[in-house]
Amino acid sequence: MNWDTVKGKWKQMQGSAKAKWGELTDDELQQVEGERDKLVGKIQEKYGIAKDEAEKQVDEWASNN
Repeated sequence: MNWDTVKGKWKQMQGSAKAKWGELTDDELQQVEGERDKLVGKIQEKYGIAKDEAEKQVDEWASNN
């Protein structure tokens, strides 16, 4: 799924993101607004992982949804 589609369906996709990254709060997911870079940043911040690893996780998640 490309990011235009993810952004357009972000309200529906938040549950899937919450299931994948349970440490992200509902407020944080709303702040992301379907923006890939914002989601990557939140995941980096919460999980203390490198940007490239966060990007890999986000891309895999998006392609499976």
